[in-house]
Amino acid sequence: MASAAEQLAANLNFGALAKAEDLKKRIWFTLGALLVYRIGTYIPLPGIDPEALRQIFTSSQGGVLAMFNVFAGGAVGRMAIFALNIMPYISASIIIQLLTAVVPELEKLKKEGEMGRKQLNQYTRYLTVVLAVFQSWGISAGLQSSGQIVANPGLFFMITTVITLTGGTMFMMWLGEQITQRGIGNGISLIIFAGIVAELPSVLAQAFELGRQGVLSTPLLLGLLILIVVTVAVIVFCERAQRRLLIQYPKRQVGNKVFEGNSSHLPLKLNTAGVIPPIFASSLLLLPTTALSFQANPPEWLRLMSQLLGHGQPLFLALYLLLIVFFCFFYTAIVFNPQETADNLRKYGGFIPGIRPGEKTAAYIDYVLTRITVIGAAYIALVCLIPELMIAQLGQSFYLLGGTSLLIVVTVTMDTVAQVQGYLLAHQYEGLVKKSQLRGKRR
Repeated sequence: MASAAEQLAANLNFGALAKAEDLKKRIWFTLGALLVYRIGTYIPLPGIDPEALRQIFTSSQGGVLAMFNVFAGGAVGRMAIFALNIMPYISASIIIQLLTAVVPELEKLKKEGEMGRKQLNQYTRYLTVVLAVFQSWGISAGLQSSGQIVANPGLFFMITTVITLTGGTMFMMWLGEQITQRGIGNGISLIIFAGIVAELPSVLAQAFELGRQGVLSTPLLLGLLILIVVTVAVIVFCERAQRRLLIQYPKRQVGNKVFEGNSSHLPLKLNTAGVIPPIFASSLLLLPTTALSFQANPPEWLRLMSQLLGHGQPLFLALYLLLIVFFCFFYTAIVFNPQETADNLRKYGGFIPGIRPGEKTAAYIDYVLTRITVIGAAYIALVCLIPELMIAQLGQSFYLLGGTSLLIVVTVTMDTVAQVQGYLLAHQYEGLVKKSQLRGKRR
C-alpha cells in the first residue's frame, strides 16, 4: 500500500510538472543561463600562454587557487573571462551584512523594507565592482611576475585583464539575478553549484585512474566513496534540523470581533551560518601557499609558514577547526539578532510560555541559539575536517570531494527542490480553486 501511494504521488507530481507551463519556462531559462555561464568558463583571457599557465597552476594545487578553481568550474585553471567567478559579489554581500550590524544608517535601511533592501543591494553592487577591480589587478600582477605566462606584459595587459575579469564578474552577477527573478532557485548559489558539479566527472575519473594505476587501493577507493555518501547523509540531516520555540498569541479584540489566540513556532536552524565558515577559514589558511607559488625567490619565513600550514599538518588542522568555530558564532551573531526578534514578538503580542517578553525573551533566544550553534559548529567542523584528513592521507587535492564542496552542492540542491515543490503545490492549488469555482457556477 505504501509503495502504491508513493507511486501515485509521484505520478501526480509528474502530471503537475507537465501542466505547469510557467515552471517549465523557468526551468528552461535556468538551464539556458547556466549554459551561458559554462561557455564563458572556456573563453580565455587574451595574451595568456596556456601551457605555462598549466605548469604554474599545477605547482599551486595546494593553494587557495585550487579551491577557487573548484567553485569557478575550472575557469581559474584556464584563466577564463569568468575566472573571478561570483566570489567578489559574495564577499561584498558579507561585508555589507557586517557593516549593517555596526553602521546605524545601514541598519535603518535594512528596517525600511523593500526600498531599503534595494538600496543595500545597490551598495553591494558598487562594492562588488571595487573588489573585482582590486582582485583582477592582483591577478594580472601575479601573472606577469610568475614567469612566461604573459606574452606581452605591461600596463596594457593589466588594464585589459582588469576590464575583462571585472566585466565577467558583473555579467555573472547580473546573470544570477536574472535566474533568481525569471528562473528557479537562487541564481548566485546555482552558479557556484554548476561550477562544482561540472568538475565532478573529471575528479571521479582522476580518482578511478589512480585506483587503476595502484596509487589508491581498491578498499581505500571504496572507503572514499562511502565517506562521501555518509557525509551527504549527515549534511541533509543537519541542514533540515531545527530547534522550534513555541510562540503563543493571546486573544485579541478588533472592533466587535474577538479573535482566538493561536500558537506558532520560531524555527532556529542548527547551521545558521551556512557555508561561510569553511570558505573563509580555507581562504585564510591557504593564502601563504598561494603567495609562495607566485614568487620565484620567496623569503624563508614564507616557506616555513607554507610548510606549517600544509594539508594534514597539525597546525593547519588546529587553526582550521578554530576558524570554523569562530566564523560560525561570528556570522550567526551578524545574521540573527535575538533582541530584534524579541521586540517583534512583543510588538505583535507574541510570547514564549514561561518567559517574560522583552529582555528576558531576548536572553532566552540567545541562550538557545548559542547552544544549537555549538552543535552546528561541531557538525561543520566534522564535515570539513574528516575529508581534509582523508585528502592529506591520500596525498591528492580532491577539493571537490571535500566537505565545503559537498555542503554547497547538497544545500543548493535541497533549496532548489523545495522551490520546485512549492511551484507544483501552488499550481495544484490553483487548479483545485478553478474546479471548485466551475462546480459552484454549475450549481
